[in-house]
Amino acid sequence: MRPAFHFTAKSGWINDPHGITVTNGEYHLFYQYVPDSTVWAPNCHWGHARGTDLFSLEQLPVAIAPGEGDDGIWTGSLVTDDNNQTRIFYTSTAQPNIGIGRIRTAVPKDSDWIEWEKGDFVAEAPEGLDIIAYRDPFLVKDADCWRMFVGAGSSDGTAMALSYTSSDLQAWEYVGIALERSTKERDPVWLGALWECPQIFEVDGQHVMVSSVWDDDVLHYAGYAVGAYTEGHFDARSWGRLTYGPSYYAPSFFRDTDGRPCLTFWMRGIADEEAGWASAHSIPHVLTYKDDRLIASPHPDIEKYRTSPAEEGELPGLSGDIIWCPEPGELLRVTSGGNTVFLLDANAPTLTAKTASETHETPYSGGEVRIILDANAVEISSAEGVLGFASMPEGSTYRVEAPNATTYPLIRPVQ
Repeated sequence: MRPAFHFTAKSGWINDPHGITVTNGEYHLFYQYVPDSTVWAPNCHWGHARGTDLFSLEQLPVAIAPGEGDDGIWTGSLVTDDNNQTRIFYTSTAQPNIGIGRIRTAVPKDSDWIEWEKGDFVAEAPEGLDIIAYRDPFLVKDADCWRMFVGAGSSDGTAMALSYTSSDLQAWEYVGIALERSTKERDPVWLGALWECPQIFEVDGQHVMVSSVWDDDVLHYAGYAVGAYTEGHFDARSWGRLTYGPSYYAPSFFRDTDGRPCLTFWMRGIADEEAGWASAHSIPHVLTYKDDRLIASPHPDIEKYRTSPAEEGELPGLSGDIIWCPEPGELLRVTSGGNTVFLLDANAPTLTAKTASETHETPYSGGEVRIILDANAVEISSAEGVLGFASMPEGSTYRVEAPNATTYPLIRPVQ
């Protein structure tokens, strides 16, 4: 069972999306990839996919593989400079201490970005900091220089985004800690002891830092800070949690063809090990800002694949886009093969999804709820956050039962 609208590899394990870029009218996606395995391993590659929109990504050959001084090719960024020269910045890991990587570059050998040539190591964990982890470079262009932020954690439980600067994308200078927070701080939200994939960008005129929350080898969720960013330093005025449930991790920021700020997540638990593949990427989400809160909504490209609303909520397959405007306490039920897959309870201040074996919750203060069903992937979004989990359909179709719900089948055109 494979989702139709969530990116999966033909075989093998995938996790962190990164380097999502629009060029020549096409989207390129890169991601951590372990070929020929359905479990994570440290010898990650950079997988590569390309498509005309965010839901038509086709897998391409591996872009970067271990070797030549790299035991693993971990998460990073892709940038193109003013001279139209493209570079990848990735985390190079080596045994035995794979937690502390080095930042290395690669450049394309062809205009389609199929083959890449590895370059120099340009940054490593700075001296003077008691670092236990160092990885995941994210690059942005400031007015007069390039900035690079790298995720880190110290032995005392301080999560950090480290800041570097460069005028030419080749020589990099460490300039200090852009933002940090102790794992002991829990008000209003806990953000762990290490930030993986910390990214600083602008949404609706506000500066935001989004990161994965890691602690003691446990991957938790995506959190964020809202504040003021100036010359490589981020001054946070509020903190929040963006994702809920057991699935979402490793958000990756990009701007779409219209310049809108977006995130795609890794979704854990979406797999078909018998078919030889494991993990998926979420649908992309467009970000907006309201009342010191970051809001993630399904990218409008998904609406291209809608057909007319399903009569009585009966989908012709396992992919659907549901808009639900519940009254307080109303329920939405999703069934497959005559059995309940999950029940969604809209009872503010909580939106609760119950499966046969699990209960997942997200904050909810009322208003529209959006549900994307796609084979064994479920994504639920409201103004308070996004909830993702794996489902267990027992038939070849879904049925959605709820008052005040409009259910659109999602159909991929026959090629």
